[in-house]
Amino acid sequence: MNTTSPQVTAVNAISPVLATPPAAPAEAVAYFASRLAFHTDVADVHASLQAGDPGFAVVDSRSTAAWDQGHVPGAVHLPTALIPGEAAGLLDPAVPVVVYCWGPGCDGATRAALALARQGYQVKEMLGGIEYWIREGYPVETWEGTEQRPADPLTAPVGAADCGC
Repeated sequence: MNTTSPQVTAVNAISPVLATPPAAPAEAVAYFASRLAFHTDVADVHASLQAGDPGFAVVDSRSTAAWDQGHVPGAVHLPTALIPGEAAGLLDPAVPVVVYCWGPGCDGATRAALALARQGYQVKEMLGGIEYWIREGYPVETWEGTEQRPADPLTAPVGAADCGC
């Protein structure tokens, strides 16, 4: 008969999580503050846009065909390759920019953010891109009008306005 409690585990094994120790708190503060200076998420962008003048411009860096499939309402269409020649005519350099592309499996927004930063813009990348914008149930504009799909319960809370984070 086994009398060992299920909570008792071997102390000799090092957790893969702790094989590399966590950073010191001051280093963690610097790192996470830096991440937030470079990234934002779709929920925060949506909430800011809903509140009125958010203080930033939203740029969709995808192709025209992708833009036509659906984009964040009010976004500026500026494909990455066109940023050097067209950003100055479409964006105010005094206004921060939030840029997005397809989704987390795509570096398009990162390349666009780099191109905008090289042009002198303050820029953040919207994590999750249009994929998570749609998956979280936010509306998109298409060439046919505005459409909205139900939120995906794997990416957005069911029955709540936000995730509470």
